[in-house]
Amino acid sequence: MPVNAFLNNTMLRTYGKQITTAKRLARYQRTLKAAGMQDQVTISREAKRSELVQKVAHEVMENLLVEGSENTVVRGILARLESEIGEKLVFDYPPMEQELLIYRVRGEQAHELAPGERAAVVERLWRITLETVDDTML
Repeated sequence: MPVNAFLNNTMLRTYGKQITTAKRLARYQRTLKAAGMQDQVTISREAKRSELVQKVAHEVMENLLVEGSENTVVRGILARLESEIGEKLVFDYPPMEQELLIYRVRGEQAHELAPGERAAVVERLWRITLETVDDTML
């Protein structure tokens, strides 16, 4: 079967375009790698530690405090918060609710905190948790 000159030229033109595209992509990738090396950010040890402290504190607040863990760190955090507020607090995630409920216990009765009070307690709890985790981490 004879090969048509037109088909040869078309095939060579297609291969030529593929080679040109491959060279452009390789040049583009080299440029990206070079730019990426210059833009690389190094994080100091203090920043890494701070990030880790925040992750651990978030985990403590989300899991241990709400579940009522008997962990000594958690008990210390709750004791410090209750001493600052001056009342016993109970944290609860009811099954059908989406957000944390906080109750103030006075005698035998528990009263739910208003949204403003709850926000202030959660903010203070976050600060105490951050300080405690930061102090206890090596």
